[in-house]
Amino acid sequence: MTGPLERAGLYGRTVVHLRPAQLAHRVRLRAQQEALRRWPDRFEQRWTPPARPPAGVPSAFLAVDASAPPACGTFTDLAEGRFRFLDEEVALGDPPTWDPPDASQLWLYHHHYWEWAWTLAAHPDRDAARHVFARQLTSWLEATRFGRWNAWAPYPTSLRAWVFVNVYEDLALGGPADQPLLAEIRRHAGFVRHNLELDVGGNHLIKNLKALVGLGVFLGDDDLTSLATQHLVAQLPIQVLPDGGHFELSPSYHGQVLGDLVDIAELLAAARAPAVPGLDDAITRMRRWLGLMLLPDGDVAVFNDGERLGRTRLAALRPGPPAAEPLTVLADSGYVVIRPNDRLHLVVDVGAPCPADLPAHAQADCLGFELSIDGHRVVVDPGTSVYGSGPQRAWERSTRAHSTIEVDGIDQTEVWGAFRAGRLARATLERAEVAADGVIVSASHDGYRHLPGAPVHRRRWTASGSVVQIDDEVVGDGVHDLRHHLLVCGTATVADETHTSDTITVTGPTDATQTWVDARYATGFGQFHPARSLVTTARSPLPATFTTRIEAAPLPGGASGPVHPPR
Repeated sequence: MTGPLERAGLYGRTVVHLRPAQLAHRVRLRAQQEALRRWPDRFEQRWTPPARPPAGVPSAFLAVDASAPPACGTFTDLAEGRFRFLDEEVALGDPPTWDPPDASQLWLYHHHYWEWAWTLAAHPDRDAARHVFARQLTSWLEATRFGRWNAWAPYPTSLRAWVFVNVYEDLALGGPADQPLLAEIRRHAGFVRHNLELDVGGNHLIKNLKALVGLGVFLGDDDLTSLATQHLVAQLPIQVLPDGGHFELSPSYHGQVLGDLVDIAELLAAARAPAVPGLDDAITRMRRWLGLMLLPDGDVAVFNDGERLGRTRLAALRPGPPAAEPLTVLADSGYVVIRPNDRLHLVVDVGAPCPADLPAHAQADCLGFELSIDGHRVVVDPGTSVYGSGPQRAWERSTRAHSTIEVDGIDQTEVWGAFRAGRLARATLERAEVAADGVIVSASHDGYRHLPGAPVHRRRWTASGSVVQIDDEVVGDGVHDLRHHLLVCGTATVADETHTSDTITVTGPTDATQTWVDARYATGFGQFHPARSLVTTARSPLPATFTTRIEAAPLPGGASGPVHPPR
């Protein structure tokens, strides 16, 4: 973007995807946010429900986070005011600073989630945990102001409300934090109720609704649970696709939303409240989808924004069985699982980059894939290590970071900023079958349709025996700069000195050049691992073709070993 016209065009291509209701909710919430900033006391008095004895959370209920708490540091760290999120530790100091100026926006949000309180609730020394909780709560109340960002943005407020109602009995009941926390829970109930993220939708809205359910059950407020149920009934057919995938098309966020829906269903059942129509079926389908998206190492394939979920979290979510058939097509969410034998396992992306009206977690990765050979990830997704605007975020969302083809140096989907997207690639699954020569899947996308000659990228995967072959064709008119990227896990190693090297070869148009580039990929925020990217570059008239062949060599005795990039 170099001028106002280009910038106006980018904004126009972004806003055109939004629904009118989204825009209306955005205007309303922004106006309310400004009014709240000016007159917080007035809104607090108007929104906060009257004090009455709470009903509490049923003792039979156990939240997903209680069995799989997010990482945040040790009990000693928390007691001393040191918090570790996103692989970054920050000390609050004395007096504590709840919004450290050198921390990222995402770190601050994690801090205000209060999910670290799950670690306190699980600590065996109950008196020590309650003391730390009371001290931190007093500090937080003194440092924050009702309705003021970052602490009172709707998303962190919703997560914090859920934590507060679930840890109240263990960390506050009958102690110095009892009455302050009860007052805070009531304030949270009023705020969440009037700040549902209907402008954003997606996983944010599900978090809001889970908070309302938790607050409603805890306070014995049927109006709150009823409001949440009404919205959830409307959201389930939107957000949970027929094949069970979450509509944001990220396996990581799928896991988040599944955990939220499980919490809602089990809390309502424990409280003997009416069930949400369609919720149990949605959970069943989401669990099946999650199981099918697992790779042999036991974690999810990574597409779009997100991270690997980890074995503890996955166990709490109870996914269905992993893919066992040679071919599994998840047509609604746009993923295909290819597993012709015990050696090869691919998950390929042949769908839309995101819901058109919710591009926040889209990446420009159409026709990308992850490949495991003999249980090891070989071709990997770059993952997501940061959320703030900047070069790392731009790279991780870009086409050049993924194992696909880049045309004329631009992204197939127009990702920009931290969470925005303009022009979207449109993908089509053309073929998926088990044939005599292996499992064959072919698909195409038109993300470069706006370029001269309207290039279209078509890709075919063929997997059989010990070989995966990928045939790419870029069709259209004119001469274009083409770059074929293949991101290979840098931790794969040969098994021993007698092992014959596995091979990765890519051939392209005449006069194509090829180089291995040092790279890295992320399995979580701030969690990097070495990788190498094989980049094959050509300036060629269309149509142009590339062929990739990945062949795993046997170990002595006929066993198999992992593929590794040549050096």
